[in-house]
Amino acid sequence: MSHINEVIAKVKQRDPDQKEFHQAVIEVLETLEPTAERHPEFLKAGIFERIVEPERAILFRVPWMDDKGQVQVNRGFRVQFNNAIGPFKGGIRFHPSVNLSIIKFLGFEQTFKNSLTTLPMGGGKGGSDFDPKGKSDNEIMRFCQAFMRELFRHIGAECDVPAGDIGVGGREIGFMFGYYKKIRNEHTGVLTGKGIEYGGSLIRPEATGYGTTYFAAEMLATRGLDFKNKIVAVSGAGNVAQYAVEKVTQMGGRVITVCDSNATIVDEEGINAEKCCYIMDLKNGRRGRIKEYADRYKCVCVEGLNVWDVIREQGIKVDIALPCATQNELDGENAAALVKNGCICVAEGANMPSTPDAVRIFQEYKILYGPGKAANAGGVATSGLEMSQNSLKLSWSREEVDQRLLGIMKNIHAACLSAAETYGKKGDYVAGANIAGFLKVAKAMYAYGVV
Repeated sequence: MSHINEVIAKVKQRDPDQKEFHQAVIEVLETLEPTAERHPEFLKAGIFERIVEPERAILFRVPWMDDKGQVQVNRGFRVQFNNAIGPFKGGIRFHPSVNLSIIKFLGFEQTFKNSLTTLPMGGGKGGSDFDPKGKSDNEIMRFCQAFMRELFRHIGAECDVPAGDIGVGGREIGFMFGYYKKIRNEHTGVLTGKGIEYGGSLIRPEATGYGTTYFAAEMLATRGLDFKNKIVAVSGAGNVAQYAVEKVTQMGGRVITVCDSNATIVDEEGINAEKCCYIMDLKNGRRGRIKEYADRYKCVCVEGLNVWDVIREQGIKVDIALPCATQNELDGENAAALVKNGCICVAEGANMPSTPDAVRIFQEYKILYGPGKAANAGGVATSGLEMSQNSLKLSWSREEVDQRLLGIMKNIHAACLSAAETYGKKGDYVAGANIAGFLKVAKAMYAYGVV
């Protein structure tokens, strides 16, 4: 058994119930065999054993009061995974599915994603099993304040800088930052994704969706292709999906799908700029369901299925797929259907949205496949730019931030291809992203000694 396989086996033995974390560890470590061969010093220093263990994992109680005066209790999490190259950095997720396994997998992925940006950010993740759906603004505020009453002890501008994720947008960031500022009596860049009025960065809301689209464009360019006149499937209807739709449309593509947890809509005419604005108002302002889009624009609406299920069942032609919803949303059957229906490129806007079976199919059929830690790194990259602006006490223009984001995504793409070729995996974006992200972190860990 190789050293890498021994590490994987130990992870499974220690935490046998953490299947999402196992999936992330296996996906990364299996591609790192060439680094173990070339860097025997990493083996001696226990780098592989240390990199799969978080620095610390914090679990805490979050009691809060709903609008009926009833006390509710949720669990809060913050996993500070690795700070070898900078302060812990990673989002906060509010969703009923949140548990320690999911937060650990996200923090582990975040470590390599942040490394790929070349910005000085370590990896972390947090959240709660709180469900914001159906809650009033006052209930959201009371929960966010209760959450921050414990979280504030563990974060700081030079220690751990959280951001948003599923269920945590500008409203939630505002509530949490306001409470942090009140109880700490300081105004620092402790959270990113803030409003422009109190230290946020232009382009931050757009960054993950834009970055995913920029990365996909770089992959397409390696085959002399672009988005013009391509049929594009996007999943999700939140922040990432919305701005992926917007940027794809600007680049000449025709997006025909989005979905939420209740339904999928298929608009063969394409989701143009006007329709995209409607989705943004529907989801961000009115907190409505995507079915309302179908009622307004008279298109197909399939309840109870996600985008990839609908494409498979209806045999819909798609050139480019951008999964932007959640982990493991796209399985092997769906991947096979995408390939059959003409898909040439997949770029992940969500974290680990493709199952291992799906990834194997994309690679087997030589589909351009950009894994999340590379393709969706634009969000945290722009969070890093927000941190820089906060430290410098200034704000950059929209154009400057967008150009920096584009440059970072181009550099990530180039780094993936370079690492893949250097380590004998030419053209393999999965191996390239993992190796490039790992090496920077591993070399820093090695330099520090055993700490």
